[in-house]
Amino acid sequence: MKTAKTATQNACKLCNPLGACLAFKGIEKCVPFLHGSQGCATYIRRYLISHFKEPVDIASSNFNEDTAVFGGSHNLKLGLRNITKQYKPEIIGIATTCLSETIGDDVEMILREYDSEADPAVSRPVMIHASTPSYQGTHIDGFHAATRATVAQLAEGGTKRNLLTLFPNMVSPADLRYLKEILESFSIPFVLLPDYSETLDGGPWGEYHRIPKGGTPQHAIRKSGTAAASIEFTSVLTGEKSPAGYLEEKFDIPSYRLCLPIGIKQSDAFFNLLEKLSETPLPHRYEDERRRLVDAYVDGHKYVFGKKAIVYGEEDLVIAITAFLREIGISPVLCASGGKSGILKKRLAEMVPDIDDLGIKVREGVDFVDIENEAKNLEPDLLIGNSKGFTLSRKNNIPIVRIGFPIHDRFGGQRLHHLGYRGTQELFDRIVNTVIEYRQNSSPIGYTYM
Repeated sequence: MKTAKTATQNACKLCNPLGACLAFKGIEKCVPFLHGSQGCATYIRRYLISHFKEPVDIASSNFNEDTAVFGGSHNLKLGLRNITKQYKPEIIGIATTCLSETIGDDVEMILREYDSEADPAVSRPVMIHASTPSYQGTHIDGFHAATRATVAQLAEGGTKRNLLTLFPNMVSPADLRYLKEILESFSIPFVLLPDYSETLDGGPWGEYHRIPKGGTPQHAIRKSGTAAASIEFTSVLTGEKSPAGYLEEKFDIPSYRLCLPIGIKQSDAFFNLLEKLSETPLPHRYEDERRRLVDAYVDGHKYVFGKKAIVYGEEDLVIAITAFLREIGISPVLCASGGKSGILKKRLAEMVPDIDDLGIKVREGVDFVDIENEAKNLEPDLLIGNSKGFTLSRKNNIPIVRIGFPIHDRFGGQRLHHLGYRGTQELFDRIVNTVIEYRQNSSPIGYTYM
């Protein structure tokens, strides 16, 4: 008996190699390279540029009809030579696309051939390959695949040192800068991977830079194999796919997996772990941030309590936001993701033990048609997710709070905080003000005072 399949009309996800390219942009002097068609590189560049408002170069092996039939070995080698000559990178991050994966190109074998054919007297960049077909996984899977491949390629063992490796997940450049500030406040030597806080949110240039400054240095990534511990912000990433899992398996480095630190409870967990690992008490500035956040919860509670929200996006972000919403009195009526980890509801239940009693619906592998159909019955007061939900918001007159990636229809998405007490404070303020603005605009008389 054949199973009917419905085509996805507006997926609640982006393509696998897009996430890989974003991760590679967070490595110093690295050029992302797509083994596939030029159209894939153009699509990914468009999405990244629209969100980050920065120039983004992504190389391509530029498949054509002949390549699709006879294989992309020649194109890949030629592309690598051209990129090496023109950009002079230290690293080339190679992500595969649906086409190269479908025809079965053995990229690892092609890279070995490329090395054997190269002039040994000429310095060559490090080649990092991540398998990222879009028919398997989403953009966040590609992000993690590229990060793990980088660690597997570069990390070196040795005597353990006072060093912490932090894998922050796919967060904003503003969040990355905040995380670096926090780690420096605890006086912990650290490796943050990836770090695109400068490469995708830098200052103006006097002249064009083919490779923007910034990113995690190669020498720092090599030291990650000697770290005392690693922290990974994830709830659904399994050990065999995670960079922290690789370091633990290969170099016996203790790994700590935390939910994205959004909300007081999850931020407390992160700061408590840093206190433990650094043997340093919480700096006063973060005590003050926490107190101000608690005070804001008290002040804003009357506006948000009892409101209903639909949350959508990457699974880790959905889990963290759902836990945060319960903390401030909002009921998440639907938690939706294009991801298909198979454990989304289980992880949500760990964060929100009364998930079934609250009637929270959980959907994996959805598109926005699915979400809209659910919204008609659930009657949410808010949508919380990326810009791809705007059509649903406009059509059904549901206010939207934009978080995560991509944010294409507003300015400054790359500078939005989400993490820690500071990020939670900004997010809470935006949610409260969205509720107030909607109520104000819906009033038949209008008002200018709360």
